[in-house]
This record gives sequence, structure tokens and C-alpha cells, in this order.
Amino acid sequence: MILIDGKKIAAEIRDELKKEISELKKKKNLVPGLTVILIGDLAPSQIYVRMKEKAAIEVGLKSEIIKFPKDIDEKIVLDKIDELNNDSLISGILVQLPLPKHIDKKKVIERISPLKDVDGFHPVNVGNLSSGYKSIIPCTPLGCYLLIKKYEQNLNGKKAVVIGRSNLNGKPMTQLLLRENCTVTITHSKTKDLKAECSEADIIVAAAGIPELVRGDWVKKDAIVIDVGINKTDKGIVGDVAFDEVSKFAKALTPVPGGVGPMTIACLLKNTVECFKNLLK
Repeated sequence: MILIDGKKIAAEIRDELKKEISELKKKKNLVPGLTVILIGDLAPSQIYVRMKEKAAIEVGLKSEIIKFPKDIDEKIVLDKIDELNNDSLISGILVQLPLPKHIDKKKVIERISPLKDVDGFHPVNVGNLSSGYKSIIPCTPLGCYLLIKKYEQNLNGKKAVVIGRSNLNGKPMTQLLLRENCTVTITHSKTKDLKAECSEADIIVAAAGIPELVRGDWVKKDAIVIDVGINKTDKGIVGDVAFDEVSKFAKALTPVPGGVGPMTIACLLKNTVECFKNLLK
């Protein structure tokens, strides 16, 4: 079995971006800039934002974090997004989720310019991806896609099962696999006989948020299994895949941690550079 090293592949992407950003600076005398809006004091959100800032600075991006208290008025947040949309020095805007209950997530996502939407959540980017047009792709499914392509270049006709139907991963992941001419089944926690669906799959992307849901006898020999889950359990952090069991069957498998997680941040940086280049056109 091949252990898919997300840390190593993410480092390769960051090295490529570092060179590209350096070249852009020489040619255009401009540097892509990423601004993150953080609302409230949720510990996981603060950790994620710090990780994003560190990675952005390491590759040479300009990085800014705007912090608001959890009781901030929604209008102030929306006005700040308008200001950032109009700032030519800002290439990418990200509002860290989840948001406090009094702030409308849909309004916030739709307020960010599609050209600066590094998360790929704006309806324009979602629609373009679904229609097969050029778009900014959400970071986690993009990371999963790049991991799969690293070990299987030709996905033509492959049967793929995506577990999880979220806007963050399941739905965009499905579109990316369809683009590669896969036959895709999108499943979830309510799917009847999920084991039977998985047992026929050449590719499984598990993002249901259920610890060790995918068992060894669910996976056929030589399948590629991408584990997006991060679950806190009594035995520590585990994914949605029973790693020890599945590793006996799969051709390639991502670990948790160290698989998809590093790729998500690398793809955020990649999207920031992509937005920058699109804005120059």
C-alpha cells in the first residue's frame, strides 16, 4: 500500500508557489495579498487562521488578519468586505467559518467578490464548477483531487464514491471527479447499504464526519481512499476511515493527520495566486 503523504505533496505545491510569487514580484512589482476575517474567539478557528497566516507568509504572500468580536454587527462585517473587494492590493478574501448565529453565512459568502473568493464558495464559482467552466475550486476538494491525480493520472471510467454531500467538500468533489470522466456516486449517512456502494469503488473520498466509518471489508483491492475526516475520540484524532483495516486492502490511502489537512492550506495559497492572476487580466 502507498501511504499518500499530504505533507510532502503540500510542501511541493508551496515551493512552486514561492517561485511563482517571486517571479510575479519581479515582473509586475506586485505581491498577491490574502486577507482573513476572523469573528469571535473559537479556539479551532484561531488555530486554523494562524496556520493559514504562517503558510501565506512562508511562500511570500502578503497576509492580513482582521479580527472582530463575536457580537459584531453584521453590517460592519459586510461593509468591511465591500472595502476589501474595492482594494486593488487585496487578491483574496476569506471569512473564517463557522460564524456567530446572528450573522447570515449566505449573505457573507455572496458579498465577497467571486474574483477574490479564495474559498470557492460564492454561487458564481459554484455554478461555474458545476457547469464545467473555469472557477475557483474549494480548497479541500481541490486538495483531495490533487492527491488522487498524484497516484492515478488517468481516471477515465473509474467508479468513485463520495461519502458526504456538503457544499464544502462532497458536492464540489463530485464535480471534479465528473470532470475526469469518473462515474460518481454521492452518498451520505442516510444511504442504504453504504458498504455495498463502497465495495465497487475504485476511488473513495470519505467526508461524513463519522469516526472510522469505512471499514476494511468495504474496500476492494487496489482502491484509492482519501480520508477527509478529523474526529476527536478517546483514542485520539482519527479519520472517517479505519486506517489499520483499510490499509490491508487499498492501493493508496491518506493518513489522519498528515493527509488532506496540509493540502487544504496549500490549495488556499494556490487559489490566492490564481485570484491574483485573474485580477490582472
